[in-house]
Amino acid sequence: MAGHSQFKNIMYRKGAQDKKRAKIFTKLIRELTSAARGGLPDPATNPRLRAAVIAARAANMPKDTVDRAIKRGAGASEGDHYDEVRYEGYGPGGVAVIVEGLTDNRNRTASEVRAAFTKWGGNLGETNSVSFLFDRVGQVSYPAAAASTDMMFEAAVEAGADDVESGAEEHVILCASDALNAVRDALDKRFGPALSAKVVWKPKTMVPVDGEVAEDLLKLMEALEDSDDVQNVFANFDISEEVMARLSV
Repeated sequence: MAGHSQFKNIMYRKGAQDKKRAKIFTKLIRELTSAARGGLPDPATNPRLRAAVIAARAANMPKDTVDRAIKRGAGASEGDHYDEVRYEGYGPGGVAVIVEGLTDNRNRTASEVRAAFTKWGGNLGETNSVSFLFDRVGQVSYPAAAASTDMMFEAAVEAGADDVESGAEEHVILCASDALNAVRDALDKRFGPALSAKVVWKPKTMVPVDGEVAEDLLKLMEALEDSDDVQNVFANFDISEEVMARLSV
């Protein structure tokens, strides 16, 4: 696992993710509700909400479930208030980890995250203790079949993107975080709705890991993502395809 897939850790084991569909829906519902609460309940005028709707569509969430989550957020009911939190630290092998969450109980979430780091050989640090090792960038993803590599690159550059990473399964378009909405909208007109469009933490450098270190690191990732309060996990590890295949069995 190298390149753009590295900062999409919540997707690092698709088989495991498929088994946790209900948990994924819980996270998406929180994001939909929070996005609607923080702005207008219309995806066309609320960029964060539009990104959440795209993510929900990619996860095959039923439309009525999406609509209910948005209505709850727009209604601003007391029971649906979540605070945005971020934790930073180092995992096994000196891998930098950033955890983003939405929680209704900061103490509970902090305790769960700290326990996961401790159990799997990591150390939770202070805010901004590892974020300097990442760039905050916009990321738009399309399936590989949406366009040829050259066509996607040309369209992305015209839309204002900085780079495109094309692989066998998808095109990942990178841009400045404040250009995400403009790039997404331009590509939407050309290729249709994206698989995802969001702001992410992209590692500046990668840390190679192998053996037991890699195994413990993936267990840390899984433990963090297993929390309902955790929305995204980003890390700068580089694990070979062979090791990843072995550990994913």
